[in-house]
Amino acid sequence: MTRILYVEDNEDNVYMLTQRLTRHGFEVSIASDGTQGIEMAHREKPDLILMDLGLPSLDGWTAARQLKQGPDTQDIPILALSAHTMPGDREKALSAGCDDYDAKPIVFERLLEKIDALIRSRSFP
Repeated sequence: MTRILYVEDNEDNVYMLTQRLTRHGFEVSIASDGTQGIEMAHREKPDLILMDLGLPSLDGWTAARQLKQGPDTQDIPILALSAHTMPGDREKALSAGCDDYDAKPIVFERLLEKIDALIRSRSFP
């Protein structure tokens, strides 16, 4: 079963997306901010991280940079999810270390395609 760490502070988004991902066979863990997301990524070694960028305490851009610097987390694909949809926001997420970017509100079928592509591209040891 594919394990996803979802780093998101909005409880409605967490509930909606977790329910849909679980119904599609994913195992989902939740972190409510970037600091907790980093800790859980190191501990759980998920197959993929869904990272909101506008997080409290430690934002998603900073969390992604730190995860990509960690030897035990650098190969975990990070898919940025954000309401930041201004020109350059996608590029900013990718330059922070995210492997892909998707804008909110989430289009679930598109998100599944991106998750599938990132999981398939990941090289497992």
